[in-house]
Amino acid sequence: MYIKPCIKELVRIGGQQGRYDYLRLDMNENPGGLPAEFVEAVKKELTPEYLAMYPEESRMKRLLAEYLSREASAGGNAAGGRFTEDNFCLTNGSDMAIRYLYEVFAEPGSAVVTVAPSFEMYRIYAEVFGLRHRPVGMGEDFEIPVGKILDAIQEDTDLVVLLNPNNPIGRPYTDEEFEQIAEKAAQVGALVIVDEAYHYFYPNTFLNKVAEKEHVVVLRTFSKLMSLAGCRMGFMVAAPQIIEYVRHVRPSFEVNTVALKFGEKLLEQPELIGQLQAEAREGKDYLLAALKDQGYETMVQEGNFLFVKPKTAPAREIAGRLEREKKVLVKSYGAPLLKDYLRISTGGKMYMEQFMEAFLEVDA
Repeated sequence: MYIKPCIKELVRIGGQQGRYDYLRLDMNENPGGLPAEFVEAVKKELTPEYLAMYPEESRMKRLLAEYLSREASAGGNAAGGRFTEDNFCLTNGSDMAIRYLYEVFAEPGSAVVTVAPSFEMYRIYAEVFGLRHRPVGMGEDFEIPVGKILDAIQEDTDLVVLLNPNNPIGRPYTDEEFEQIAEKAAQVGALVIVDEAYHYFYPNTFLNKVAEKEHVVVLRTFSKLMSLAGCRMGFMVAAPQIIEYVRHVRPSFEVNTVALKFGEKLLEQPELIGQLQAEAREGKDYLLAALKDQGYETMVQEGNFLFVKPKTAPAREIAGRLEREKKVLVKSYGAPLLKDYLRISTGGKMYMEQFMEAFLEVDA
């Protein structure tokens, strides 16, 4: 039986299982999720007839176009923010959007430029599709070396990946940095992927660049602020021609009907999205203040997470004790740049209070 060599040799670490009974602050989910009354109202529309149909995406794409056009106008960029359904491709989580872009727009053997550390799927898909991953390491000051990114974008580069804000560290790009990178990418004919999974925890966006630059694609997800990680829905925003090319490799029915229904109802209630943003800000502000009050060294940039350096034991040991003794999950790292820190996914204030109580007992 033939096995593609790059697949056979690929090292994968599966997502942690058995997390239901824990306070989950390890994967940047919303620990509280959507309001129960909202969930119950949507469930009433999941009729047997609705579930028996194949998914229809046109309504969701129309709502996205309207919502993001309003978002762009509110940001003072109305000229670059008028979207239509043709600008959108819905995907089974934004990681599937990444896969399609790698599959369509990168020639085998070409290079993919990313920042390191980064979302791991960017490296994995490079190996799956026979691409050369060219990571640009962050400095010890947790700054993104833009000059090195520009140097890494060479004639063999087909894809350039910018996480805005970056995951896992949360550092965003300035407008000037983006323009420099996008211009260099255009010179070598590379596609720029802007991953904005954490956009709703950070006000700036490069969404309007889609209208200005046909080689720019923006990715977003419903897994973070929108609290639908279990439904698996993301989307890309790009020029219609890019969307059409992606459609050639995409399954006929990509996003399930349950995800679509929840997404539609969220976009119809922008006040609920605002409520989720306010709760996220309150929880993060509380946690940061509480940690500083206890004398902890923290690292805070953009996104629904922050980093804290434990006092009494290595970060990985404290993470293990939180899991075993307190049923609290947080993220620790083996990479030298982050090995001394725990990353805490932030959420509503009550969950941050629960974390602080457990953390102070373990790190004592």
